[in-house]
Amino acid sequence: MDTHVIAAGLPALGWALHGGLLTRRLSTARRDPLTGLHTRAGWTTRAERLLTKHPDALVVLVDLDDFKAINDTHGHAAGDAVLVATARRLADWCGRHGIAARLGGDEFAAIVFHDGASLFDLWSALDTPVTHDGHVLPVSASVGHCHPGFLPTSTLTDAMSAADAAMYAVKGHGRRNTR
Repeated sequence: MDTHVIAAGLPALGWALHGGLLTRRLSTARRDPLTGLHTRAGWTTRAERLLTKHPDALVVLVDLDDFKAINDTHGHAAGDAVLVATARRLADWCGRHGIAARLGGDEFAAIVFHDGASLFDLWSALDTPVTHDGHVLPVSASVGHCHPGFLPTSTLTDAMSAADAAMYAVKGHGRRNTR
């Protein structure tokens, strides 16, 4: 083989490897390392696309109730187990008809675009205890939701604000509620 061909191909190979590494880093930056769910940035991009295709989608925000008490009483490994279980339950609820994200801490979001999305089923799944290290950890969540199609402007930002307001209204009325 001609050494000029090899010499010319080496920079291209280097750039291809570098590009692959950057793509991989970006992909992992858009996934939460603990739960495997999308991060806020990765979810927002996908959710906006879904909302454009499915304006009747349902936007959901979830905040775990008394999560700090789990960490304080049972340790951060127990808190991590609750976060992982919550992520799995939310992703299972979304199924192939939506996407879920961990926004940070104990806050999650989802967008689903099918009529069979039952908020009661979501609440029931989230309100199931988690067993960790021989302890049964009580878990409950406040869930707020919004159908962007009912808003004056059906943007994801407006839907998230409405779902957030609904979630905090639920928190104000005590645990085990959805709105």
